[in-house]
Amino acid sequence: MLPWLGLALLIFLADQFTKTLILGYYQLGDSTWVTSFFNVVRVHNSGAAFSFLAGASGWQRWFFTAIGLGAAVFIVWMLRQHASQRLFAFAMACLLGGALGNVVDRLMHGYVVDFIQLHYAGWYFPSFNVADAAITAGAVGMILDEVLRVRRGR
Repeated sequence: MLPWLGLALLIFLADQFTKTLILGYYQLGDSTWVTSFFNVVRVHNSGAAFSFLAGASGWQRWFFTAIGLGAAVFIVWMLRQHASQRLFAFAMACLLGGALGNVVDRLMHGYVVDFIQLHYAGWYFPSFNVADAAITAGAVGMILDEVLRVRRGR
């Protein structure tokens, strides 16, 4: 289980380091063009994915913090049970590192710091961060693990 917790820690540290850089060098709304499809921008998200519930009265901060902490406890339990299943454990470690990265933001700031902005021909994908990318990678890993498990069972 230790290597997977190490991976989660690396993801968490990378997430917090990049967010610290953004908070130190960018004001809210500042943006830097990097390529024709990628910008670095400072955005604050007080909601969940795609700013879900961002306009709520503040209760969502504690609600999403509780969900993140509950998910972290459950993920650690799942890692203890399935540490030898490499793809599954990789996915869980990605989810754990990402969840804790965003929980720390909510506790420290009351919002999550997002800074990666992808766009094409006037269309902009909602901004995200390293934690969000790790959570996405973890979700894809879980789906792939399940597909492979079902195929092996046939």
